[in-house]
Amino acid sequence: GSPNSMATELEYESVLCVKPDVSVYRIPPRASNRGYRASDWKLDQPDWTGRLRITSKGKTAYIKLEDKVSGELFAQAPVEQYPGIAVETVTDSSRYFVIRIQDGTGRSAFIGIGFTDRGDAFDFNVSLQDHFKWVKQE
Repeated sequence: GSPNSMATELEYESVLCVKPDVSVYRIPPRASNRGYRASDWKLDQPDWTGRLRITSKGKTAYIKLEDKVSGELFAQAPVEQYPGIAVETVTDSSRYFVIRIQDGTGRSAFIGIGFTDRGDAFDFNVSLQDHFKWVKQE
């Protein structure tokens, strides 16, 4: 398209997925040679709970963790490819993921997120896969 349509495309943010219930965990650093394991986290004691939204803006997807009531942003993880460093599955469960959150200053941290429902985890996965399928086709 023309330069103008590019600009509007970049500004437009669409919502790919909303999950009203997600748990967030501070996680220990990964053991270098193996993946993350949810069983290493204190699963019954999440550090934060709220809602999760995945949005896309241009080619990038954003995993946003928001307060259930106010909608205030707790953290967000920009995802440039999937699977990739920004979102990883854990080795011992399909309901937990490790995401790389970034603040505005470019600092990043890895946190664990989990869904009580396997179906929610499946939707989360598929929303990201579908978005990047679409990116590849573009």
